[in-house]
Amino acid sequence: MLGIWILAIIVALLIIIVIGYYNRFVVLTNRIENSLGQIDVQLKRRADLIPNLVETVKGYAKHETSCYKSSNRCS
Repeated sequence: MLGIWILAIIVALLIIIVIGYYNRFVVLTNRIENSLGQIDVQLKRRADLIPNLVETVKGYAKHETSCYKSSNRCS
């Protein structure tokens, strides 16, 4: 009779351990998916900013060209 109780306790402990590990793996999987999603968002934001940066550089290049032309006229 005592052997059956010990066996039942061992089986219950094994089931609890398996459930605990499964839940931990689910939590870690969700964290990984969330992190990858955040990386995708940051890459998208960066890609969206590139055209603005190109336009800013073009505008500055026009300004710089006009400054060089006006300084050459004064010389």
